[in-house]
Amino acid sequence: MDFRDDTDARTELASQIRELVAPVVHRFSPGRARVRLGVNTAIHDDTAAELEAFARPLWGLAPLAAGKQAVPHGELWVQGLAHGSDPAHPEYWGEPRDHDQRIVEMAAIGFALALAPEQWWDPLSGAERDRLARWLRSALPREVSDNNWHFFPVLISLGLDRVGVSYDRSLTAARLRRLESFRLGDGWYADGPTERRDYYVPWAMHFYGLLYDTLTDGTRFKERAARFAYDFRHWFADDGAAVPYGRSLTYRWAQAAFWGALPFAGVDVLPWGVVKGYLLRHLRWWHGLPVTGPDGLLSIGYGYPQPALAEQYNAPGSPYWSLKAFLPLALPEDHAFWTAPEEPAPALPETSAQPHAGAVLMRAHGDVTLLAGRQHHAWVRHGAEKYAKFAYSTRFGFSLPSGPVGLAQGAYDSMLALSDDGGTHHRVREEPAGPDISADTMRSTWYPWPDVEITSWLTAAAPWHVRVHRVRTGRTLLTAEGGFAVDRDARTDRGTGPGYARVSAPAGLTGIRDLDGLRAGEVVDCLPGTNVLARRTALPVLIGQLPPGEHWLRCAVLGVPDGPEAETAWQHPPTTGDGT
Repeated sequence: MDFRDDTDARTELASQIRELVAPVVHRFSPGRARVRLGVNTAIHDDTAAELEAFARPLWGLAPLAAGKQAVPHGELWVQGLAHGSDPAHPEYWGEPRDHDQRIVEMAAIGFALALAPEQWWDPLSGAERDRLARWLRSALPREVSDNNWHFFPVLISLGLDRVGVSYDRSLTAARLRRLESFRLGDGWYADGPTERRDYYVPWAMHFYGLLYDTLTDGTRFKERAARFAYDFRHWFADDGAAVPYGRSLTYRWAQAAFWGALPFAGVDVLPWGVVKGYLLRHLRWWHGLPVTGPDGLLSIGYGYPQPALAEQYNAPGSPYWSLKAFLPLALPEDHAFWTAPEEPAPALPETSAQPHAGAVLMRAHGDVTLLAGRQHHAWVRHGAEKYAKFAYSTRFGFSLPSGPVGLAQGAYDSMLALSDDGGTHHRVREEPAGPDISADTMRSTWYPWPDVEITSWLTAAAPWHVRVHRVRTGRTLLTAEGGFAVDRDARTDRGTGPGYARVSAPAGLTGIRDLDGLRAGEVVDCLPGTNVLARRTALPVLIGQLPPGEHWLRCAVLGVPDGPEAETAWQHPPTTGDGT
């Protein structure tokens, strides 16, 4: 996604939509209601998966149509809407049930009708409109997951409103009341009655709220989004990369959908050139990363095709959720968002403590590190790795395990891995408890075994961060604490010794120092396909052993671009007290 300075951004974004959707066009079923992109291994049925692949491109195509630009092969979606909502047609999508994936995808159709009815509704016959309306209305009373899903029936109702279809408005009012209960203050939401405050806050709660306010002349969601913007900008590096954190990372550049929703809703909390910069830099950052397969279809993964990253609800069409980032295409070409010159990333404070997220965000050398200590999610695959590591980096990402045995399979970057069987199997922080946050420090307590209690303090000391762990154990433990994992495909310069381990490579320098000099340094070559950004990585770790009793572990971790400044930083680690 090469947005050059001399290229019109609106034209380029429209071109990107067409390029991303072009490979999908060849996968339509004969009746145009199903799109078959591959083998479905998600928890929902194949029909729902094929509806998903049909509907999700509408997140990009509907803004294209609303902005009065040509929609490639738009007639395929019109035919699909007619046939998929017809119970007598062999490609009928089926009735939505409680907690059904169909409701998620029906929201995309409601969104398309709300933005561009002339493209998707007007070409239908009277009978076809009646059947589509009946099918969409059937979702409104269904039970949904108690989180951002409450917005899906709301979006369906927005589409029905736009095309003049009546429905029970009390159902929408009830959804909105429940969504209000997730509000935390300062522009933040929880994604349901949970500790999760990840990208579903910007790309779901705020994105849908801004759509709702814009299409209903409301203000409450706009006011909250304006407040949230000041915190969310800290999640983006100077080069546009967003911190990879939490679930559904295969939605990729939906991370920046919030920045596109602000101008759509007219929320000018930041200058349009600044907002434009956040969106375009993010899209540029993705340019050149191998996120599509040989067939041009978006893959499951993050920085490259990585099926291990998938959630159990990810089907082949899931990554097209990323097209939500193209919402500004609905704006006319003379809108101030398009005419404003793109501005560089503004200077931001070195640290940003965000209590609602349970995170301290640290900025150094243009990169961002998120220190985490509150969120957790045991239901999704690799929930501990996606939420409960100590640190997440725009430069180094984070890693997932490829197996249960040993350090190479575990890929325990930014974790304290503990073993009571001689180093074969390890346990890590899965569910932080008692989180507390100050201006630069995140504290939490965790229990890998009933007789092991660990309190961890994570302190920003840019470009380093410091970790202090108080370990109270009733059993003998082997410990392995990891820094960041770095791409090892190019040359690497490795160093280990008493109290330290480090690896420098073109992708950056990563190192970890034991501030008490008690643990031994080691570099682990993690199994391929574990890191979300680099296919093969080297990981510096500190190795130690703890007998039963109380112990303190202290270390400093560095992750910076490679070069002379990195070497200088490595020679000057921070110091720390006892963490209390």
